[in-house]
Amino acid sequence: MNGVGKLYFRYGTMGSAKTAMLLTQAYNFEERGMNYLCMKPIIDNREKENVIRSRIGIERRCEWIHPEMDIYKYLREQFEHSLVVKDWVLIDEAQFLTADQVDQLARVVDDYGVNVVCYGLRTDFQSHLFEGSRRLMELADSIDEIKSTCSCGRKTIINARIDSQGNIVTDGNQVEIGGDDKYVSLCRRCWRNRRIESASRNTLKFEAE
Repeated sequence: MNGVGKLYFRYGTMGSAKTAMLLTQAYNFEERGMNYLCMKPIIDNREKENVIRSRIGIERRCEWIHPEMDIYKYLREQFEHSLVVKDWVLIDEAQFLTADQVDQLARVVDDYGVNVVCYGLRTDFQSHLFEGSRRLMELADSIDEIKSTCSCGRKTIINARIDSQGNIVTDGNQVEIGGDDKYVSLCRRCWRNRRIESASRNTLKFEAE
């Protein structure tokens, strides 16, 4: 046993500097000589290397989390092999975890006293909770919102998907990896207004045809 740990969920919309915060935290741990491990679901395949990289260019190596991975078993084997229990486990893109994997992380916290900090999105482009995020909201000891601002000045809460013309996309698979070319963070009111505008343009286009 390694003391009393906590399971943290820190969520925000795209562009709210979640990854930069994770990497800054990792850097601070290094400066203090603390043991930590970075992990990331492999479903986010924009990076060919096993790294977590922020938009501002800083990065850290990480361990991939596969959809079928038992994270509890994996970390237990890591601890037993190295004879060192990590003080902290930092997880990027935590919305892509399965509910079972969040349960496994909670067990790591409870059995080993490790602090596990999960950074991710709360909801998808249709404003629905991701599976991993839902389970984190249910189980986390600490839940914090990383706030960012919409162009209108209100707080962003929607990760809106857009097409190549910048129109709001309302249908499709929940997971579609992309950056600024596919997503824009909006407040609820701007999201509603832009959906209305997109629907009006589509209606006019249909009528013209």
